[in-house]
Amino acid sequence: MPETIQELQQILRDDPYNFQARRSLSIALLDAGFNEEAKKNLLYLVRTFPDNAELLYNLGIAYEKLKQYEKAENAYIRAIELSPETDFFYNLGITFMEEEKYDMAIPVFEKVIEVEPDDSNTMFNLGLCYFKTKTPDMALEYFQKTVELNDSDIYAHFYMGNLFKEEGLLDLAIEKFNKVLTLSPDYSWAYFNLGSIAYETGDTENAVFYLKNTIKYNPHDIEAYKILNKIYIKQERYLEAQDLIKEALESMPLNGDLYYNYAQIFKCQGDMEKYYNALKVAVTNNATLTYPFESVQKELKKVGEYIRENEGGKE
Repeated sequence: MPETIQELQQILRDDPYNFQARRSLSIALLDAGFNEEAKKNLLYLVRTFPDNAELLYNLGIAYEKLKQYEKAENAYIRAIELSPETDFFYNLGITFMEEEKYDMAIPVFEKVIEVEPDDSNTMFNLGLCYFKTKTPDMALEYFQKTVELNDSDIYAHFYMGNLFKEEGLLDLAIEKFNKVLTLSPDYSWAYFNLGSIAYETGDTENAVFYLKNTIKYNPHDIEAYKILNKIYIKQERYLEAQDLIKEALESMPLNGDLYYNYAQIFKCQGDMEKYYNALKVAVTNNATLTYPFESVQKELKKVGEYIRENEGGKE
């Protein structure tokens, strides 16, 4: 433990009623990540000083770090009732977001903006709350305000790109996703969105480029593998498609979706045995299969019947 914590603990061993030392210890424990110990000390202090807003606020932080969000919410609300500080409102808003209570978070963040109109973090959180509650116009307004205050906010640009993409404003979406990559060249989701836009608009060359970069920076992006696999199959680049899925399976073995895509490569090549075997693994790993399970089962049955009737294969 840090020396400061040890020193404060020694002070409390000598004088358990040194409340200032206990409060300092609680903050030091929070800063060092000893959240459970911090909570215990803060609960002791709050029982002793139930009307101390700052102690309640710190207790809320401890609960929040321990992911005990309902208790954090209650602590912040009590702190606000005693002293309506902007930090208290901000943390309450974050807690509401953690609980997915976005409608409740919005008026809380608006309280912060009333006092601190240039707070870009609060602007972003308001944008995200409106995004989550499917209010795109308001979300876009607050994300725009965020980047006006802080043009380096990657996530605000990214969400704006998503909103533009959903509205079919693809040129604006591309502009935003490229802005994200200027700020963070390894942001895989920006590459994926650029890749999916290129794929949907028939720009196969750029789709391959962006999707390969998606996988480079996030080897677990199943959707990128699936789209890239479709492109390779359509272009009859079967060996590259096989290598792609093999690469994916190294980090995600026995993934149902990947094996289903593997099966489609063999189907197009006319290799019915490998087609059948890959489908069988896909069905076996249905927990990671997002394709309609019954449809895949029927496909498997149909291929099995074909093998038995035409090639004498065994299931």
